[in-house]
Amino acid sequence: MVFLLGMINTSMTILSLADRVRETSTTTGTGTLDLGGAVSSFQTFVSGVGSGSTCTYLILLGTEWETGEGTVTAGAPDTLSRDRVLDSSTGGSLVSFSAGTKNVLLSYFPII
Repeated sequence: MVFLLGMINTSMTILSLADRVRETSTTTGTGTLDLGGAVSSFQTFVSGVGSGSTCTYLILLGTEWETGEGTVTAGAPDTLSRDRVLDSSTGGSLVSFSAGTKNVLLSYFPII
């Protein structure tokens, strides 16, 4: 089930919400994430919110983390862009993620 929630932000974007969306990624650096598929008992971003949808995300890798707003794109592989950072382990800027498997989750952060 997908819920669309209109939240007030600087771009007046409609954000997509869904339950239990969690994938992994091994992408490094500050660019768009290549998504590696759903974690067991979870669904993918494409299944949960749909390709072309804007959503809020959380990326975790050890002490590196980032919350933000991004766009989901179906493909081979599916991707999640990192359009706007809300907060991060680097003081609110894009995190240059190091090597390793990151957890990427759909999150519900108010975008103001």
